[in-house]
Amino acid sequence: MADLFETAPTAPLAEALRPKTLDEVIGQSHLIGPGRPLRLAFESGKPHSMILWGPPGVGKTTLARLTAQAFGYAFIALSAVFAGVKDIRAAMEQAEHNLAQGKKTILFVDEIHRFNKSQQDGLLPFVESGLVTFVGATTENPSFEVNSALLSRAQVYVLQALSDAELRQLVVRAQHEVLTHLQLDDAAADTLVGYADGDARRLLNLVEQADTAARAAGVMRVDAAFLEQALTLNARRFDKGGDNFYDQISALHKSVRGSHPDAALYWLTRMLDGGADARYLSRRIVRMAWEDIGLADPRAMQLANDAAATFERLGSPEGDLALGQAVIYLAIAPKSNAGYNAYNQARAFVKKDKSREVPVHLRNAPTQLMKELGHGKAYRYAHDEPEAYAAGETYLPEHMPEPGWYRPVPRGLELKIADKLAHLRALDAQARESDGET
Repeated sequence: MADLFETAPTAPLAEALRPKTLDEVIGQSHLIGPGRPLRLAFESGKPHSMILWGPPGVGKTTLARLTAQAFGYAFIALSAVFAGVKDIRAAMEQAEHNLAQGKKTILFVDEIHRFNKSQQDGLLPFVESGLVTFVGATTENPSFEVNSALLSRAQVYVLQALSDAELRQLVVRAQHEVLTHLQLDDAAADTLVGYADGDARRLLNLVEQADTAARAAGVMRVDAAFLEQALTLNARRFDKGGDNFYDQISALHKSVRGSHPDAALYWLTRMLDGGADARYLSRRIVRMAWEDIGLADPRAMQLANDAAATFERLGSPEGDLALGQAVIYLAIAPKSNAGYNAYNQARAFVKKDKSREVPVHLRNAPTQLMKELGHGKAYRYAHDEPEAYAAGETYLPEHMPEPGWYRPVPRGLELKIADKLAHLRALDAQARESDGET
């Protein structure tokens, strides 16, 4: 039994294959290729604080470690998920000790966006003094998640998900360097690469699981059918609250606005498959109807609301179909942002304008005193007028010019709306000419 406890744990495949030099890194050629920014930084001999921004499993931690190695610095790593003020203080004490020993320190903070403002501010004095060179890693947009003071002191490098070709290189490396006995046919390798979805760590975990399953089943050669049966495969890479989430919402909205039903369906189903809250999506779909279709097709608003109500009644997956058909309809409907623009212009005008009085003829007169003061006097009841329109009547505050905010577009129902408004304006003009003659 003693051997059981003395045996060192086997490192995960992802750790065993972690690159030891910059040349071993797969991917990120836009940063570490010849003449590229990070490569030049490594070659300069002068480290600088940086933030590595990118999706999971693309090499952020690896590049941080290689930075320390390249410059001969001590490496202190903190996880913002678990670390607090006490851990930051201990790290700074260790950095001071390192400096006393003649060695500088790189402080790596993984998931830096998880630190709150005070924790991020707590790092500033040590970064500014040069006690540590700060390297942060984040999957979230640092523009929103990192304090501006800290952000201004660090160069942001954007890392990209690995391509299929780069992931295949990683599979080959795993087979050649660690799992030399593992035999994957081409279809199996393609399956693993597809489910890894650009994430190197995820790929290596899947390769390791495939190896374990093959050993347990006594399988010599792994094919795609074996993987589908032996592993729980999930291709979703989706952050319900992060930058990726809002990028996909943006893509869905713009696909609807751009009248591309297939693209709209793709982004909708992509988000539903990734676990997005369908109720949130239904609210956004209703917003799209009002913002981008508007009065060009009022049925779009009703259909969007009906789809949201249907989902509430049926739930998922049955209710998903209603959302899918809603985005198809919105995508093919005539587009108008005339109402949206008119509302925004009116709101902006009111916000900066003075408080104008309601014209006396438009005021309500529920009491005798109000009637004596002239409230409602000379008001013309539109239903009693020809065409149910009081031609020449004014409804805006006194001395306020006609703003012309609502301008119908020449599409859908707004074509007819524009014709009607033109007709009413002509009646107004005739009424004013008649009053002038009188």
